[in-house]
Amino acid sequence: MSSSARRTARLAAYLIWTLSLMPIQWAGLALGCRWVETLPAFYHRRCCRILGFRVCLIGTPTAKRPALFAANHVSYTDVTVLGSLIPGSFIAKAEVAKWPLFGWLAKLQRTVFVDRQIRNAAVQRDAISERLLDGDALILFPEGTSGDGNRPLPFKSALFGAAEKKGKIGAVVVQPVSLAYTRLDGIPIGRFLRPFFSWYGAVGLVPHLWRMIGLGTVEVVVQFHPPTFLADCGSRKALADYCHERIAGGMAGALFGRPQPMPKPPRPTARGESITSQPKAAA
Repeated sequence: MSSSARRTARLAAYLIWTLSLMPIQWAGLALGCRWVETLPAFYHRRCCRILGFRVCLIGTPTAKRPALFAANHVSYTDVTVLGSLIPGSFIAKAEVAKWPLFGWLAKLQRTVFVDRQIRNAAVQRDAISERLLDGDALILFPEGTSGDGNRPLPFKSALFGAAEKKGKIGAVVVQPVSLAYTRLDGIPIGRFLRPFFSWYGAVGLVPHLWRMIGLGTVEVVVQFHPPTFLADCGSRKALADYCHERIAGGMAGALFGRPQPMPKPPRPTARGESITSQPKAAA
């Protein structure tokens, strides 16, 4: 299939699938149905197939709640990939709420929108804590923006404070998740091809998306690393550093076959969870 035909077919299938499920999710939210928490994962799994993403899973998402998943950010497609694996909501920058279609989808998935300016950090942290009080699973991109896909950018530690135990909220489990776009039609994606998937800098969303959906089958390796707790790490910065080191090592192993030394979870015997050592196809 030519790239033009592939673009047309994928875009048509994506829009039909999306527009057919949006009213169902909206009605579920209006009626307070419990299945609105799991329908997005079902939706994203189909979107992965439509867009040609083959997700290879390493490890297991924690089933404990409340949970905060901390992941590196490569592209807008991270939402589809991670959303297919985690029944939860995302934490996104406030301007996403104003985007056509994608903003509507984010609201339907009960996204927490935050203003990442430092002066508002405490307010944003409290907004996230309110959702965790309800026992939700939230997905955070601690870099605050998307990177080039080669390595994670420095993590901002302020929002990790939402994992602090407060009032009736139970201990919030925090699980680092590394994500890497590794192969295109079975061929390793090197630095030259990575910008086809990584969305960063001044590249426009629409041109990047149009080019990306014309490509073939893309392998994405997602690794769930051992979870931990803020209390075990001792501080927000230490928790952010632990997540960053785990994610950096996972990305290096997936992209370059050079797994980096990993920090041990602070209390692996008490609260850690096992991970598998070999990837398996998830979608």
